[in-house]
Parts: sequence; C-alpha cells; structure tokens
Amino acid sequence: MYNRFFNLTRSPFSIAPDPRYLFMSERHREALAHLLYGVGGGGGFVLLTGEIGAGKTTVCRCFIEQVPAGCRLAYIFNPKLSVEELLQSVCDEFRIALPEGEGAATVKHYVDAINRHLLESHARGENNVLVIDEAQNLSAAVLEQLRLLTNLETSERKLLQIILIGQPELRTMLARPELEQLAQRVIARYHLGSLTAAETAQYIAHRLAVAGLAGPPPFPADVTARVHALTKGVPRRINLLCDRALLGAYVENRAQVTRRIVRRAAQEVFGAHDAPRERPRWPLVAGGVLAGAVLTAAAWQLAPRQPAPRAAMGAASAAAASAPASATVPAVAVPTRLQGSGSESTLRRLAALWGVTAGQGDVCAGAPRHNLRCLSTRGTLDELRLLDRPAMVTLNDDPATPTHALLLALGEREGTLDIGGRRQAVTRTALENRYGGTFTTFWRAPPGWREQLAPGDRGAEVDWLARRLAQWAGGTRPRDGAPLDGETLDRLRRFQAAQQLKADGVAGPKTFIRLSLLGDVSMPNPEPRLAPAAGGK
Repeated sequence: MYNRFFNLTRSPFSIAPDPRYLFMSERHREALAHLLYGVGGGGGFVLLTGEIGAGKTTVCRCFIEQVPAGCRLAYIFNPKLSVEELLQSVCDEFRIALPEGEGAATVKHYVDAINRHLLESHARGENNVLVIDEAQNLSAAVLEQLRLLTNLETSERKLLQIILIGQPELRTMLARPELEQLAQRVIARYHLGSLTAAETAQYIAHRLAVAGLAGPPPFPADVTARVHALTKGVPRRINLLCDRALLGAYVENRAQVTRRIVRRAAQEVFGAHDAPRERPRWPLVAGGVLAGAVLTAAAWQLAPRQPAPRAAMGAASAAAASAPASATVPAVAVPTRLQGSGSESTLRRLAALWGVTAGQGDVCAGAPRHNLRCLSTRGTLDELRLLDRPAMVTLNDDPATPTHALLLALGEREGTLDIGGRRQAVTRTALENRYGGTFTTFWRAPPGWREQLAPGDRGAEVDWLARRLAQWAGGTRPRDGAPLDGETLDRLRRFQAAQQLKADGVAGPKTFIRLSLLGDVSMPNPEPRLAPAAGGK
C-alpha cells in the first residue's frame, strides 16, 4: 500500500521467510557455524535455541542450503507426535522402506528399518542428519527415543546426528534429571540472541535496499534506535513495527518516520507499555489489513520487566563482598528458576574478589581506576574455563529477564554460582542448559596496554608479547622494538590455536589473559582464579 509512496518495488517488512531478504548478523553466523560443526562433529545432538522471531528458521534454511555433499537430511517441523508417529516421520523423510507382509508397523519395525538404513548409508560413505524444528514441543518419551536412535555408532562416530531447534524452554527441558543422558550427548549448543542497536539499523537498511529503496532512508538514526528499544532487537518484531510505522508515515504524507509515529505504531502492534495512551488517529486503511487477532497474539512480547528490589540487591552485594572466597560451598539443589540478580551488584561482588570495593554507578567504567579492565564477550563455558577467571554469566532461567550470576568454580561435572549473594552448587549439565552464552570478567594489564595488538604494531607491549611467546615456544627472545610480524606473529597464531582462541594474529584481552597464566607476569597483586568445583575435576 505504501510501496509506491516510498518508491519501493516490494514490501520490505513482510514476515514471510523470503530468501531475498536474508540478513545474517554475527550471532546468526555463529549459530550457523555451530550447526555446520555438528555435521562433522562425530554425531550426537546439536542444540539451537532462541526467542520467538529471533531468526532460528532463517539459520536453519541457510544450514540446509550449505549441507555438504554426501549428507542426507531429514526435516521435521511438526514435532507434536507420539513415538510411533515420530519414527514413521523419520522413515518418510529418509525414504526408508518398511518390510512388507508383517502387519501393522510397531516401534521395533521402525527402529530396525532406521538402523538398517544408517548402516547401509555409512557403508556408502554417507552421513544422516535429522533436523527437528520447534523441538520444545517434543515429549520426554520422544526425546528418549531420539537418544536411543543415536546409540548406533562405529568406533569413530555415531551414525545419526540430530539437530534440535526450539525456544528457550527447550534448554530447561533438557536440564531435567530424566533427560540427563541426552543432555550429555549434546556436542554443540547455541542460544541465538537478539540484534544489537547497530545491527537493527543495518537490518532495516538491508531490507529497504532489497525492496528497491533508492532515495533517502525513511528511518533516521534516532528512529532506528527507538525501533530497537521497542522490539528488543527481535527481527520478526522489527518487521511488524517497521511495516506499521511506514503505513503511518504514508497516512500522514511524511517522507520519514518520526519517533511519534513509531510510538503509535508500537501501541497498535504490540500494546507497548511506554507508548502514548491515546486513541490512534490514523484512519483505517484498506479495512482488514491489520487484523486484531494478529496484533493481540504479538502483544505479550513487550510486557514490562519487573526490576529486582534495590534494597535486596544491595544487601546481597554486601554479603558477597564479606564472604571469604575460599568458603566451603554447600551442595544445594538448583531450583527450576533461580532468584534474579542485577548486573551491577553482581559485578561489585566480582570486583570484591579482586580486592576492589566498587562504588555506585557503572562498575566497568570505574575499573581502570583500580588497574582493572572489563572483558564482556560471548563464549562457551569451556572458553571461560580456559581463561580461569571468576566471571559474571547470564542465565536464561527467565526468557524475559536474564539472571546475572557470579561463576566462582567450574569443573567437568559441577560448578558453583553466587546468585544474589547465595552460593549454590549446580551440575555442569544444568549449567550448560541455563547458560546464556555471554560473560563479563576482569583482567589486569601492564600500564599502557592497548586494547589489542595487530600485525605491524611496535612498542613496549609488543616487546612484552614477544618475550612471553618466546618463553612459551622455547625459542630465542627477539630484539626489542621489532614489529609484530615474522616469527613472533607465527608464534602468536600457534599459541592462539593451541589455546582454542581465534588464530587471527591479533592479541586482545583473551590472548593476554592466557599468556599471563604462564606465570612470571610481575603483577602487583594476586589474581583470583576460577576454582575447580567440589566433587568435580
């Protein structure tokens, strides 16, 4: 309706999965990499979770297009099935013929046929991958049957790889005690987060460009920032809001969307709590275009969050700061939903482990005054364990409001969390299923250390880096003042690869932290370590 007004050739914000509008953010690319890794990872389960509308189906479609040769793929998009129905669907997707003349097929008939197919495929050098979308709807009995299907294996790999794609509650399901055997077979997992503010602006510009926009953008920078705030960076919500906002600008004969138009659009599309409480004045254009039922179904997605009481957060912070780091941790059960903890109060307890009493305000902003720096990044628990630092981690116990917890100890089987000043032991499996994929920790660098050292850089920091790498490699120390290149750059890349870091030859905080753990770093104060959990390695 508004396409001609904005000189567009097609609708830019349709929620239909049109491949022409494919936009892969860094998170989407990471999610895709996890799926592709699962194909060559030796079998088992791969888990991809994300909020409604986060782009899980988009990632899945990209994965299907990039499946390597020799890989047979089965895709099930309606998992509300019984065990027999699921097995029949697997046979149908893989085109597995059932033996004739045996009467009604049973679970045993299906399983035997699938096993024969997997063995025959393996003999031909083929790989079989089963993708199940909306996997949060699977019953416990069906999940257990899927686990049993992965029992068939050779000495090198399992013969069936299963990718489960679902909403955040899928991780909670896999944390149940009765599904622990399945959870232990997950070889890769990724939670697809929302777009950042910058990525939201790029997403909007990308879709408008694909739709044929040639003139000035209808969404100014301040408006795209508001779109991100109202949609929380979820692509489907962005589409709904931007589509309605363009319609509003068209009705008002404006070439650009304003913040007021976005607020009204949000009120009509989401029932946004911070939109003006006034009756919309826009006339209804082309009756029935915005069906009330669709808007109502989307309204819950922007419900207001309830912040934790400040008094409780302050008391918890004080209690954590006074507790000794080496105190015995009671082995208590972790409830289904852990009590929430604010990020700043959690960071203050983390700073206390470094001997720092952080004041009010942004803890990370004040860290340099204590010769500390914040490292906030995405990473797995194994990566965090390699860094060997206590850290604030996000837990997705509540999809609307992530919990912030202090990870104090981590072993192969257990971990120790501090949530709101209360220490709790948690199994590694349960922690993996709750972990949101982001963490913040502190690190102490020599004076004058830059944010990162790139090839060709010179200076005292490069000299320090070269000395440490020579010590690690057992080689000759290079001369001071040399640039970061040649043998030192080669050592840096080999060190990063050995430490499971990105071997790009750029030394950032993670590289420095791993080098500092080699000892003899000449730091004025001892640094806290991520202790092994009691009862775990």
